[in-house]
Amino acid sequence: MLILKRIVYFLVVAILFSQCSNTNQYLIEKGKVGLLTKDTKVNELASIFKNDSLVAVMHSDKDSKLFSSENDEYILYTKEGKKVLEIEPKNQQDSLSKIKSIQIFDSNYITDKGVSLKSTFSEINKNYRVNKVETTLTSATLFIDELNATIAIDKKELGLNQFSREEVSLDQIPEIARVKFFTIWFN
Repeated sequence: MLILKRIVYFLVVAILFSQCSNTNQYLIEKGKVGLLTKDTKVNELASIFKNDSLVAVMHSDKDSKLFSSENDEYILYTKEGKKVLEIEPKNQQDSLSKIKSIQIFDSNYITDKGVSLKSTFSEINKNYRVNKVETTLTSATLFIDELNATIAIDKKELGLNQFSREEVSLDQIPEIARVKFFTIWFN
């Protein structure tokens, strides 16, 4: 009977541990996106995502007469081909570089306050202080210092011409406006 109790106890602990690790796999916090932290190096990505497909993409603009730069990024896909994350290193073409930013494409990634790609402006504004709004040609970008994140909302969601130069303020953003991009910065 004592052995049976120990086995049941072990199984309960194992299940709870498994559930916690699954939750942390998709948790967004300041300096952390799932299994990646601000201390993660580029050369560790392949082992962290060994069950997924990690693609290193090299962008070279050397042929351009105006600009000359080389950028690399790492794109994580599920085995089914769904884009999950886009990871940009701090130092280009340096396998020992730490991560500069992570753009999130999978709505499974979520903050402890429930904000994800599926969130509306109302949910973001209720759970986090928006420190600044910047307007680009195609979106309004919300800066959230608590997460060291930027969240873009498409101008179509705001009822504006997509390529207008019109500045957007917080009070102009409709409560139902949806997230376009979610980026965590590791600086």
